[in-house]
Amino acid sequence: MSNFSERVSFIWSVADLLRGPYKPAQYGKVILPLTVLRRLDCVLEPTKQKVLDKAASLKASGIKDIEPILNKAAGQKFHNTSKWDFQRLKGDPDKISTNLAHYIKTFSSKARQIFEFFEFEKEIAKLAEANRLYLVVSKFAEIDLHPSVVPNYEMGLIFEDLIRRFNEASNETAGDHFTPREVIRLMVNLLFTPDSQVLRTPGTIRTLYDPACGTGGMLSVAEEFLRELNPDAKLEVFGQDYNNEAFAICCSDMMIKGQHSDNIKFGDSFTQDGLAGKKFDYLLANPPFGVEWKPQADKIIAEHEEKGFDGRFGPGLPRINDGSLLFIMHMIAKMKAEGSRLAIVFNGSPLFTGDAGSGESEIRKWIIESDWLEAIVALPTEMFYNTGIATYIWILTNRKRRERRGKVQLINATDLYVKMRKNLGNKRNELSNENIAEIVDLYGDLTKNGRSKLFDNRDFGFHQITVERPLKLAFQVTPERIEALKEESAFQKLATSKKRGREGKSEIDAGQALQLGIEQMLKTMDASIVDKNRSGFEVRLVSAIDQAGIKIPVPVRKAIFSVMSERDESAEICRDADGNPEPDAEMRDYENVPLKEDIHDFFKREVLPHVPDAWIDESKTRIGYEIPFNRHFYVFKPPRPLDEIDAELKTVAGRIMTMLEGLAE
Repeated sequence: MSNFSERVSFIWSVADLLRGPYKPAQYGKVILPLTVLRRLDCVLEPTKQKVLDKAASLKASGIKDIEPILNKAAGQKFHNTSKWDFQRLKGDPDKISTNLAHYIKTFSSKARQIFEFFEFEKEIAKLAEANRLYLVVSKFAEIDLHPSVVPNYEMGLIFEDLIRRFNEASNETAGDHFTPREVIRLMVNLLFTPDSQVLRTPGTIRTLYDPACGTGGMLSVAEEFLRELNPDAKLEVFGQDYNNEAFAICCSDMMIKGQHSDNIKFGDSFTQDGLAGKKFDYLLANPPFGVEWKPQADKIIAEHEEKGFDGRFGPGLPRINDGSLLFIMHMIAKMKAEGSRLAIVFNGSPLFTGDAGSGESEIRKWIIESDWLEAIVALPTEMFYNTGIATYIWILTNRKRRERRGKVQLINATDLYVKMRKNLGNKRNELSNENIAEIVDLYGDLTKNGRSKLFDNRDFGFHQITVERPLKLAFQVTPERIEALKEESAFQKLATSKKRGREGKSEIDAGQALQLGIEQMLKTMDASIVDKNRSGFEVRLVSAIDQAGIKIPVPVRKAIFSVMSERDESAEICRDADGNPEPDAEMRDYENVPLKEDIHDFFKREVLPHVPDAWIDESKTRIGYEIPFNRHFYVFKPPRPLDEIDAELKTVAGRIMTMLEGLAE
């Protein structure tokens, strides 16, 4: 097999042997762990006998921890002490189940853990019972996955393509697991380019972290990029993921590349931070889009409330149905005090969701006012396997260069792509090397142009002012409104009781009598009188109550005022005890005023000419932040001339008439 497509198709063809015992959505339970196992098998093949000889010589040595010694013999971060490999397994079909299980158990501990996360022992038993195990193992023995034949980069693509196919078969979200490689290359370029001189220094060591690492694609591409930039540099990669299969693949990939698989942690980054207290030079992530965080809510809310800014989630919490911004706060908490750089992929929601004072707005405010947001790149649509929506790369750093301080760069790269020859799920577009280079050049050039614009941090902030209008009510006691009062809960509760027996009945009877008294009292009030002053109506109502000799509870009084009134612009303004105008909640409005503009100047210019009686409730003014990306790059396209549209309509109408005449014949 000479290329990537042939290898993926060959591995995928194993699915033909699984039909029956397995449904399409379950194929991955067999194919993924066996792909990993075959890869490890091929990697260890050249040193297989050397490891077996070394293991035999160590039996009588009394050395307890022999793993490091055998790893050294294998020339890898792992080894296997079984005589079995894929070729030998084929030679004993009758004991294939026992031998394969033994083969897996004789891997060194970290490699063995990978197959425990795959829970592969159950699948061995299931395949054996269905008489498919030998056929499947024999099939995998035919493909050579040694790194000299299949480089690490291509192996990563194979894993990703297989995962995409399995997830499409089960209608799951492929984007939860991996990001297109060219998008990762762009992110890594944007992260590393400002540090290129330092990273070229011989002996450079840097750390990189992905809190949603999946199969490790971002970690692999970052490592490859740095190696190309400087073969003498070393990038120590760290990650965490809660998906068993993705975690197992990532660990195997790290082992094969000589990285420490201990740096990859299993579990939820929010509730089981496997790298608590660790700080990193670079951080990368493509968290799932629009995933709710209700399962983790208790621990996240507790950390927010108890630790505040000493924890990870001090600025605020986003709405429960989208935890994207939780990732960026988690990552910021892992930036080094001396300086780190961070890149993360978001959909459009984190740019603008949430009003001033909301969790999302407070998080954006914290990031921007801390001067960490360096740039945002809008990617083309249809770039990801599981969605065609708009996506954005956010670049953050706590060591901005002087020329970028107090600034945020927006880059519109939505039209920089090439069409794929063959669609992969929702992915129809990809970034060419030229596209990536052009975007990186745009990032490096702070000159404003059609695709790149530079803004002050304060350009994204605004005062949200509350504009109030005075409450103006007219009051009239009509038969229809008296009937409406009977439907009010406060009125109906008069004839209820929580007591039982005679006392309860007595209270109900008294309540019904009061209801009747209130109804009769209101009927004594002149239905033709319209009070356009609340105080005047109150005087008339109190007089009627006194004459009726009844006492009306406060909730019922409020219900009477509410039901007997309606808004009337010709009525007098309702005022509180201090003589101040009362606001009309139904007329309340909100305006967002740029931080760079005085709210009172804005109010005089934009509001008072239209509503002269309005005022600002200063106590409710809040500062919010949003990033209206599309607005800054919007280009008005004038509609076509009316004559052109009219001529087109006449042409279409003529065609329709001709078709109808043909039908009539």
